[in-house]
Amino acid sequence: MGRAAVRGSYAKSTARRAAILRAARDSFAERGFSGSSLRDIAERAGTTHAVLQHHFSNKDELLAAVLAQRDEEEHEAGLAEVHGLESLGPYLTDLLLHHQKAPELMRLWAELAVAASRPDHPAHEYFVERQERLRKVLGEPMRDLAARGKLAEGLDPDSATLLFFAVLNGLQILWLLDPRLDIAGPFTRFLDLVFPPEGRRED
Repeated sequence: MGRAAVRGSYAKSTARRAAILRAARDSFAERGFSGSSLRDIAERAGTTHAVLQHHFSNKDELLAAVLAQRDEEEHEAGLAEVHGLESLGPYLTDLLLHHQKAPELMRLWAELAVAASRPDHPAHEYFVERQERLRKVLGEPMRDLAARGKLAEGLDPDSATLLFFAVLNGLQILWLLDPRLDIAGPFTRFLDLVFPPEGRRED
C-alpha cells in the first residue's frame, strides 16, 4: 500500500472516530449513559456496530473518550481566552454556565470521576494523570501570584490550587442536586477571596 493510500486510510479512520464521539456525546446528553446503546450511537454516526467496536470496545471506554475530548476542548479554549488573572474568573464562570446546558454530561462526569477512584477501574489512570496535570497547570501560576503578593493573605499556593478545584467541582455537584441554585455567583465570590480584586491588576 502506497503512502497516499495509508494517509487516506488514516484520515478516514480519524474522521470516523470523530463522528462516533460526536454521536456518543449527543446520545449521552439526550438519553443518559444507561439509556444509550452502542448500536444507536453507531447509527447516529453513520457507521456499523462492528466498526464502532473496532474503535471503542465498550460503552465505558466510549464515555471516557467523550469526556476526555470535552476536557481537551475546554483546555484549548482556556489557552486561547485566558491571558491573565483578570480573564480567568469570567472564563471559568462562563464554563460553569456552559456545563449547565448539558446537565447529563455533567452528571456522567461526576459519576465517572468517583467510579474511577477505584484502582481497577479502566479510567483510573486517566483521572489520576488528569488531576496531576491540572494541579501542575494551575499550581505554577499560583506560586507566581503568591510570590507577587496577589493571593489572599495567609493562603499558600498549594492550598489555593486544591481549594480551587474542590469549589469548582463541588458547586457543580450541588447544582446537580438542586438546579435552582446559583453557582456562578458563589464561584465569583470565591475567586474574590482567593484573588482579592485589588491584587488582580497585572504588573
